[in-house]
Amino acid sequence: MKKSRFTIEQIFQILAEAELPGSSISSVCRKYDISPAMFYRWKQKYKGMTQSEAKKLKVLEEENSLLKKILAEKEMETAIMREILKKKS
Repeated sequence: MKKSRFTIEQIFQILAEAELPGSSISSVCRKYDISPAMFYRWKQKYKGMTQSEAKKLKVLEEENSLLKKILAEKEMETAIMREILKKKS
């Protein structure tokens, strides 16, 4: 998973800043050098969450990514072993 330039706290700060009266989403995006698409992706992903819930989600996503990598490596080892056994037979 690609590492984000922003922490969860910074993302929540950016989202909150855009909600302030008198600020526009485009100006906040320019200020933090992010695209509006990224802003709306964050808004969709973190809507209704607290910062602690978002941190837990990030930890779970990282753990899931690691587990997927481990599973892929094991499957590759199994496939290689099968090929070796076929060649010996």
